[in-house]
Amino acid sequence: MFSKILIANRGEIALRILRACRELGIKTVAVHSTADEDAMHVRLADEAVCIGPPASRDSYLNVAAILSAATITGAEAIHPGYGFLSENADFAETVEAHGLTFIGPTAEHIRMMGDKITAKTTMQMLGVPLVPGSDGELTSLEEAREVADKVGYPVLIKAAAGGGGRGMKVAQTADDLEDAWKMARAEARAAFGNDAVYLEKYMDRPRHIELQILGDNYGNVVHFGERDCSLQRRHQKLLEEAGSPALTPEQRDAIGQTATQALSKMGYRNAGTLEFLYQDGQFCFIEMNTRLQVEHPVTEMVCDVDLVREQIRLAAGEQLGYTQKDISFSGHAIECRINAEDPDSFTPCPGTVAVYHPPGGLGVRVDSALYTGYRVPPFYDSMIAKLIVHAPTREQAIARMQRALDEFVVEGIKTVIPLHRRILEDPEFQKGDYTIHWLEQFTAKPH
Repeated sequence: MFSKILIANRGEIALRILRACRELGIKTVAVHSTADEDAMHVRLADEAVCIGPPASRDSYLNVAAILSAATITGAEAIHPGYGFLSENADFAETVEAHGLTFIGPTAEHIRMMGDKITAKTTMQMLGVPLVPGSDGELTSLEEAREVADKVGYPVLIKAAAGGGGRGMKVAQTADDLEDAWKMARAEARAAFGNDAVYLEKYMDRPRHIELQILGDNYGNVVHFGERDCSLQRRHQKLLEEAGSPALTPEQRDAIGQTATQALSKMGYRNAGTLEFLYQDGQFCFIEMNTRLQVEHPVTEMVCDVDLVREQIRLAAGEQLGYTQKDISFSGHAIECRINAEDPDSFTPCPGTVAVYHPPGGLGVRVDSALYTGYRVPPFYDSMIAKLIVHAPTREQAIARMQRALDEFVVEGIKTVIPLHRRILEDPEFQKGDYTIHWLEQFTAKPH
């Protein structure tokens, strides 16, 4: 096992990793920008190193500074969390080349799954079902027209190197295709420096279902069930559930077996998440995230597993030590992402937290690095907390989340807590009757 780990991240996920390390008896190194010198993970870490000014490119994306911090503090491994460098294959490769352990999958698998066309081709070869569409990158508008005519409109033009909804454009009819093609490529070029795009059938009422997996260095792969991440705004998740109100245990077992068999053949190691669109009883693979997910706590709650602890164990070369039969699912969990945003306009609202009082009680968990007097900086993602609840049934989990939201006090800045209250009160949500388009329509309604 490692004796010291550098945490190459910030905010709640840095604190989450620090806590797992502390319970394993591992010393921690926090890296931080000048904007985060008063951050909670910096205060609690055994050592802290400033790696640059506020801009991410000069600090949390500064590979040389992070590696220097690891070297001078004697860290043996680096945990990237999520975001920033977590899915940067070159970073993972460089970490290993410097004699350190990257707590995550291999650079080869990060690179393979980071290109969505390669990821889809690989999964198709391994027997994982896909959304109908092009076999790979589209080389011309004419080719796009041929594929679109074959799969039928509406279609979605997507950036091969995309993420977060960037480089994605819908063509409802053949007349829309040229504009969608041009805009998707231009957006992809600006966002990712790569204008490669591909085409998929646009599903009109799918759910976004993802499957959490872990693999060790010895070919063993297991899954920890599904998360329903359909409540999204502009392709950004806001609320997640485990398990999905749309799936049966038999459906979970079937897609889980397909996924674990595929990743075992790949030799995949550490944590990963396969994402699917689900409609009319059919799963269609869309992408794989080769890292820990923001919404991992709902899986932890229903499976009683510490996924970060498992990541660290597996990176240290330990075996899983259990099989799929040993994993059980108990109750229902819901996570609400608490963002420092106006709940109506979604405008970011950085500033000083005047009062902070997190909820508590049975089955309530808050992952946050906030404290009274903390200044939320304007330079990073607006998510400031994750509120997670667990209960024996979905109905009880909803009631518990409503109670916890009512207890949650964050003053001095605006948050999306009022929006979450509205969502939890909605009859369609309470019935579990929603798709990936539901939240956009819900937020457009007057209230």
